[in-house]
Amino acid sequence: MGPHPVLILGGTTEAKAVAEALAARPDLAPLLSLAGRTLSPRPQPVPVRVGGFGGAEGLARFLKEGSFRLMVVATHPFAARISAHAARAAAETGVPAIQLTRPAWQKQLGDRWQEVETVTEAVSALGDAPKRVFLAIGRQEAAAFEAAPQHAYLIRSVDPVDPPLTLPRMESLLATGPFDEAAEEALLRARGIEVVVAKNSGGAATYGKIAAARRIGLPVILVARPPLPDLRQASRIDEVLAFADHVLAPAKKRGV
Repeated sequence: MGPHPVLILGGTTEAKAVAEALAARPDLAPLLSLAGRTLSPRPQPVPVRVGGFGGAEGLARFLKEGSFRLMVVATHPFAARISAHAARAAAETGVPAIQLTRPAWQKQLGDRWQEVETVTEAVSALGDAPKRVFLAIGRQEAAAFEAAPQHAYLIRSVDPVDPPLTLPRMESLLATGPFDEAAEEALLRARGIEVVVAKNSGGAATYGKIAAARRIGLPVILVARPPLPDLRQASRIDEVLAFADHVLAPAKKRGV
């Protein structure tokens, strides 16, 4: 009996942690799949494939051809499309699947949040009067803010926005988290930021800007998460491991 193939859909810190936990088990053979949107991904503890699958149908085909026994969805909370494809592929193939999702940030006393449903709504929420905006939503949807060129933007992303934006007043800041609160506060004060625009990604790595905005008293326009797909949900790695034990137990008993 060889190790059971496990597919991890990743791209987050949690995905790497899941990969490390599964790699430590001799009964499992994890493969981490990355979308390839980050130009220089960090080293991973397990074999990695990069690129898309060709929709839910392509993912289902990949699961079947690889004889995967389990799929762990550890993508970004805003990666709605691949999560939906994973749910459809799991339903089509019967491969057990679980989604590991970091808890969303919760509003605290002193937070000045304006919560919106979409990035387009975030653009409108900035209003007409020119402001100095810290835009920390990643690079893929930054182009939406070209509809509000009256603002001055400090845009932070891991990789450059491509194609480049045509905003008349903008500065790009390339950086990879984690970002601590003190450094974020210093950045916001030094650049004279008047409003922060962010996604409710959850987790500690990028929470510093939220805490810093609260400390300074800045408003935050926060984009809400998309609805969760029809997948079993987990918020801790030990839940993922317990699920793996549960779904693979019959195979262990049969000796396959």
